[in-house]
Formats: sequence, structure tokens, C-alpha cells
Amino acid sequence: MEDELDVIIHARTEIVQVLGAENACEEARQVIQALVVLVNRGMTVGTPDVVTAITMVKNNEIDKFVALYEEEIIKDNTGKPIRVKTLGQKLYVDSVKQHDVTFGIGPAGTGKTFLAVTLAVTALKRGQVKRIILTRPAVEAGESLGFLPGDLKEKVDPYLRPVYDALYQILGKDQTTRLMEREIIEIAPLAYMRGRTLDDAFVILDEAQNTTIMQMKMFLTRLGFNSKMIVNGDISQIDLPRNVKSGLIDAQEKLKNIHQIDFVHFSAKDVVRHPVVAQIIRAYEPRPVKAEESEEERE
Repeated sequence: MEDELDVIIHARTEIVQVLGAENACEEARQVIQALVVLVNRGMTVGTPDVVTAITMVKNNEIDKFVALYEEEIIKDNTGKPIRVKTLGQKLYVDSVKQHDVTFGIGPAGTGKTFLAVTLAVTALKRGQVKRIILTRPAVEAGESLGFLPGDLKEKVDPYLRPVYDALYQILGKDQTTRLMEREIIEIAPLAYMRGRTLDDAFVILDEAQNTTIMQMKMFLTRLGFNSKMIVNGDISQIDLPRNVKSGLIDAQEKLKNIHQIDFVHFSAKDVVRHPVVAQIIRAYEPRPVKAEESEEERE
């Protein structure tokens, strides 16, 4: 907190002294006050919570901080409550509840995959769906799957590690394995979706920026009755050949006016990793090109 807000904090028993510029001290006061509310409610406050509070105070959103903790999605394998951490995540969760198909678009570290898996497991446990299907396209930057050993599923499995990690955290490794053996949870390459109709299922497509237009169309038209779909991707990390348009970008253009389809956009302020990660993402975000720069490029 001292580094991020440029203040010095002295804490003695119940008295906290904050030294620094007036504006910085006020921001620190608001952060501490918000965190104290959580502690008084019996919640355990960790570094991610502090990072979220600091991010929100910098964006003049600290008044909405406590509300993020009022709804628990589900408990993880250790009994720890899973809640949204940012306003972007709350919009995402609300969108999934209200729509048949939700697109989550934004940078890594915003919790898209973890929240999608959390919502899928929650729906399964409540009996709202009968199975969970998780998939992604077989494309990775600078690597050829053809040179890796095994069949297509074995080649893609290592790239689905974030999905497995989320399942293990929520269900535990043993229960995840049992559900996969019973085919209640299925993890498969996107190519395995062709020709299927997915009824009573919660279907998640990750790394969707690496789908072609036809792959995206094929995936979305698998939607069956009593099913939900989440499509996650980061359009700043497209690994397709330059002359191939991303199916995710195409879907944004074609589907934005369909009532039961929603698009939720995450930004650097939704990153729940180390604060430096958000700064790195901002540094790499496309910036508007000035007129004089465009003229120079044409010359």
C-alpha cells in the first residue's frame, strides 16, 4: 500500500498513522477503511484484496468495493469462499446468469477462465446442467502441435493447464478426476466439437481469439437446449496467421445485437495479479496514432 499510494504508514495497536501528500493520505484512509469493513464482517483479507482496493480507489470506485464481497459464488475445495474481485468480474458473472452466451474479452490475469469454470461447477452442483465441456483451439504462438507426441487431445492438454488448475482448486484433484472418468466433465480440443449438439451442458471456449471464423461459427452452433456458453479470449494475443481473421473479432461484429448474447470487456484495472502486471498490460495496449505519425508512416 505504501509503494502504490506513495505514503508511509505507521500502525500501533488500533491507531494507524498515514504520512504523505494530502490526496495520497486520503486514498490510503479510504482503502484502510474499506478493508476494516471486511475484517469486521469476519472475512480474511489478503494481498489480492488490498490490490483490488487500491485499484478501485485510484479509479474513484472505492465506494463499490465492499459490495463485491457481499455475494459468494461457491466455496473452493478447502472451504474458502470464491467471490468476484473487480467490477468487471461482477459484470461478467451477472452477464453469464442472464444470457445464454457470454463473451469475456480482455487481457490475461483478469480471472476470465477461473470465473468461467467456477460458474460451470456451480451450475453443475445445483443441478442446472448435467455436464461441463471445456475446449480451446489447437493454436499456440511459435509452436507446432504436429511435432508434439500423442494424439490431438494429448497435444492440447498441456495448454489447458489453467482450466485444470481452476478445477483442482474448486473441486480438488480426486473429484475432478472422477467426474472426468464419468464424462461429466469433458476437456477436449475444439475440433472434437464438430457435429455435436450440446444439451444440458455448460460449455466454455477458452483462447477464443485463436479460432477462425468457421471454427467460431461451428462452436456457437453446438448450443443445445438448457445450455450455457462462455467464450473467453484476448484479442491482443492472436496467434493466427496474419491473413486469417480471428473468429472472436468477427463474432463481436456480427453478434453484438442478438438479445441473448452479451459481450463483457475487461481492462487492465480488472487484473487481479501483481500490480506491476496491470502496468505492463497498459504499456502494451494499443495507443491512438497521431495524425503526424500516420503521415510519417505513409512517407
